[in-house]
Amino acid sequence: MHITVCIKQVPDPSQARIDRETGLVIREGVDKITNPYDVYALEEALRLKEAHGGQVTALSMGPAAAQAILKDAIAMGVDAGVLLSDRQFAGADTLATSYTLALAINKLHQVDLIICGKQAADGDTAQVGPGLAANLDIPHVTQVRKIRELSDGEIVVERLTEVGYEVVAVGLPAVITVVKEINEPRIPGLRGMMRAKKAEIPVWNAEDLGADPARLGLKGSPTRVWRTFEPARHGRTEMFPGTPDEQATLLWEKLRAL
Repeated sequence: MHITVCIKQVPDPSQARIDRETGLVIREGVDKITNPYDVYALEEALRLKEAHGGQVTALSMGPAAAQAILKDAIAMGVDAGVLLSDRQFAGADTLATSYTLALAINKLHQVDLIICGKQAADGDTAQVGPGLAANLDIPHVTQVRKIRELSDGEIVVERLTEVGYEVVAVGLPAVITVVKEINEPRIPGLRGMMRAKKAEIPVWNAEDLGADPARLGLKGSPTRVWRTFEPARHGRTEMFPGTPDEQATLLWEKLRAL
């Protein structure tokens, strides 16, 4: 069983700010972390490995600095990490990103299951997982909260919905995206951190993947971010005098007038 987990380096959401002039996320001077949902994907892959054997590979696309999150994944227990890094990948939307990741997965040896986090904290599109499955022409299940069964040819999962959950079975290979309810991620131990420190992270570029330049990065991205902004915050306090009943009446009148 070979499981690949797609992870992304994102700005720490607690430090994220928007440049009001350009509308872009300010990345300089902001700590970079593994996308929070992807940590749950890593943990689930490691639990499957412990239960069924096999290997886990972490895959990320980004600048050289993204090697740090691949080493964090190795510290957790992942067997290997691969970074996709090339100037041609810059500016990729979800379509170009899923195309590039799919090429890398095809280059890896016989991947049986691909696990992604539900969405990325910096984009919140939740499109890369399904896009990856479309490029690989394999089934996918989103919003997975529990894996019930895993065999050589099939995976059975619980998919979270607005009113409960669905039980879905699909053949392997397949892509699943997971929500945070699926597990509680482990904290890397000293042995894992020492192993990660020594780990070599191979870097694959567009030529290594045999990619079509027209489908990469900004050139291969039909969508554009027109504007990103942080809503202005307005605060106003008004005190209501009187007894609790009188205050409730005043509050109701105010709300009804809105």
